Amino acid sequence: RYATGVSESIVAREVLSPVDLEKRYGLMQGHILHGEHALDQLILRPTPECARYHTPIKGLYLCGSGSHPGGGITCGPGALAAAVIAAA
Repeated sequence: RYATGVSESIVAREVLSPVDLEKRYGLMQGHILHGEHALDQLILRPTPECARYHTPIKGLYLCGSGSHPGGGITCGPGALAAAVIAAA
């Protein structure tokens, strides 16, 4: 057995539905990855105006899960945004 006694150490738990996640954290439809990994949501993430890590605000770049290639790709958006910033 592994991690014996863990169950007895739990003092609370909270279950959040997608509706709860949207209300509490602003995650659209409760989606923790800021969108689906589907073709229609991967090309110009998060919006056409803010694709490729640029924003309309000079010097402000996006590098989180809402940016290409999306959430669940560890360090992917940050590394790609850093390359864009370094080339600027």
